[in-house]
Amino acid sequence: MTGIKDKVAVVAMGCTRFGERWDAGLKDLAVDAVDELLGQVPGVGLNDVGAYWFSTLDSGQSGMTLTNALGLQYRPVTRVENYCASGTEAFRNAVYAVAAGAVDSAMAVGIEKLKDSGFSGLMRNDPPADGTAAELSMTAPAAFSLLDPAYVARHGVSADDFRDAMTHVAWKNHANGALNPKAQYRSPVSKEKIASAPLVAGRLGVFDCSGVSDGAAAALIVPADRANAYTDRPMFVKALSVVAGSGRGVMDPDYDYTTFPEVVHAAAALYREAGITDPANELSLAEVHDCFTPTEIVLMEDLGFSARGRGWRDVLAGRYDRAGHLPVNIDGGLKSFGHPVGASGLRMLYEAWLQFRGEAGERQLEDPRLALTHNLGGRPGNCVSAMTIVGRGRG
Repeated sequence: MTGIKDKVAVVAMGCTRFGERWDAGLKDLAVDAVDELLGQVPGVGLNDVGAYWFSTLDSGQSGMTLTNALGLQYRPVTRVENYCASGTEAFRNAVYAVAAGAVDSAMAVGIEKLKDSGFSGLMRNDPPADGTAAELSMTAPAAFSLLDPAYVARHGVSADDFRDAMTHVAWKNHANGALNPKAQYRSPVSKEKIASAPLVAGRLGVFDCSGVSDGAAAALIVPADRANAYTDRPMFVKALSVVAGSGRGVMDPDYDYTTFPEVVHAAAALYREAGITDPANELSLAEVHDCFTPTEIVLMEDLGFSARGRGWRDVLAGRYDRAGHLPVNIDGGLKSFGHPVGASGLRMLYEAWLQFRGEAGERQLEDPRLALTHNLGGRPGNCVSAMTIVGRGRG
């Protein structure tokens, strides 16, 4: 397997402000994200792009959702959905199309209008026997709340210490989001307020859960050897990985809710393709799927950033803070942006894009070179995992 490393590049990106966008419909969000992107590549029009991949969970049923929004004229548009990994899935398909030489350029666009559903969370009716029905009676907060007592029991951590680590994740990500003009929540939140917030499920309080929001993001992908014709600061794709679990974890007596096996397998493939052997020291930043605060702690171990049983200690030590050894969710993460499902994966890549270009404002890192983005879709023991590694330069 030769892999995807340095074969394609991102040459423009756009992202809307995330939030309760009652002021904007789906078409408005699409136009805003794509207009920002096109403003970076003068002379490129919508009909110059070879093909489009459009990601959404419930805000559209076909590629015509995007053609209608953008006024595209008879272009190939594919609508994709892979739970919360949908945005990364659109990007992956667009990257592969360009790398294969099927098209000279491709655009990935992710959009979701969750607030229009009228529900306060992700509500959907899955088809019978589609492979995802094992936990339909349990809400997402309830399912992810199981990570907390399981981790405490497995690693002999005091409940208070793990609660402090969950609080630190929320505090860190809200502090980062306060510096991001496109985040939904732009106010720092004190640790005292986070720890004493009303409970939602188990020990998960309001500030342990990501918000519900609307948003869109987009990326333009071309062959790496043509990237400098579009921009002097392209972002190169180093690796892509997606894994769909068997769904048997919730029925497996050996599964203990302290890991996401799908993430472990996806990360191993990702690092192998990118040639990374020490991710905690080789990566400059990581954007991970902090749908709930204990999720981020477990991911630090599944992604190889922390040793097993030490993720909570590293979180409390500030290892993943903005000024830490490996900044995680430096843009504010799902905690500050909310999670418009089809857009989140591309929003994560947008932060890497800004960092590599030196355009991240108060969040700007000194010399970022490699970034990881990660999406998780489903529940513990029954999920999909999708991730990317992108870099500032080739080689």
